[in-house]
Amino acid sequence: MNINLSLYGWNETMFQQKQLSQFNELPHGRVAVTHKTCYEVIAENGLFQCELTGNILYGKSTEEYPCTGDWVIYQPMNENQGIIVEILPRAKTLYRRRTGKPSEKQAIAVHVDKAFIVQSLDDNFNVRRIERFIIQIMEEKIEPVLVLTKADLGFNKDLIANSLKHLSDKMPVIITSIYSPETINILHRYIRYGETIVLTGSSGVGKSSLINALCNKEVLDTSPVSDSTGKGKHTSTRREMVLIDNSGVLIDTPGVREFGITANHIETISSALDIADLEKFCRFRDCTHTNEPGCAVIKAVEEGTLGKRCYDSYLKLRKEAWHFSTSEYEKRKRDKSFSQMVKVVNRFNKNR
Repeated sequence: MNINLSLYGWNETMFQQKQLSQFNELPHGRVAVTHKTCYEVIAENGLFQCELTGNILYGKSTEEYPCTGDWVIYQPMNENQGIIVEILPRAKTLYRRRTGKPSEKQAIAVHVDKAFIVQSLDDNFNVRRIERFIIQIMEEKIEPVLVLTKADLGFNKDLIANSLKHLSDKMPVIITSIYSPETINILHRYIRYGETIVLTGSSGVGKSSLINALCNKEVLDTSPVSDSTGKGKHTSTRREMVLIDNSGVLIDTPGVREFGITANHIETISSALDIADLEKFCRFRDCTHTNEPGCAVIKAVEEGTLGKRCYDSYLKLRKEAWHFSTSEYEKRKRDKSFSQMVKVVNRFNKNR
């Protein structure tokens, strides 16, 4: 079997990075699926089931373990098994805050060119959730595309457009239905050869069905709408890579109830929520936009040019980002102190 890895995004930049590795003579591949203890790696010679070398397993934190989309170097063990010995440098990684752990983040997909933020035009539609996704995506310089699904169910077009007016200039907004091939064809225009697109959104919005429609075949399992709730059932349980014939790569992700941001730059939040242009006119350069005199942001809210809900969302997300950054800093400081203590103990034992 000979697989063309350029379809999966392998390029000259990745090749140059591999040449810097001490393992550059070993084969490379891309992580297509992550399991608890092993990884499915697509390589030129086929699909390999790989485990981690001890140096990675015990020498790295869990957030540094391979993730769907990572390019890795592996040592083949037999016809379809191997051991991952190195992870090539990451770029454009979509993270979210790990649930229940305010100072830790979780990689969702790596080497991502575009992110399809999938929202359905039913009770699942949530502007505040879209804001969270777009902030995290913009933080990593990933190109966002908002994909609204289930248009066949009917929706209030003016209401949706009005709720998205502060976001629609940040990304294309594509209204789709898997029963309308012309809407899927429009979405195809945003997928280029060799690109990687991650689909993210809450459970039941139709990500798996959308991927099947884009591939024009059943590549992922889907579930019917629940009779009791009228909502889609959760189907995807893992992050999985799918190749569109002669096009790009799609990464399906499990639906999330909560998407905690890990943005370190408040400017990203300001820019995403249309605050950045306003705060230039604040009287004070360090204005917090809460109670200062001469605050252009508060004035815009009072005059109705900036929505109150958008402003409240900005304050909430800014606080959340600050809390994550502070918690992460304290965690790094503790880890550094612990590492230094271990070095001292090892040095002491060596000199005894």
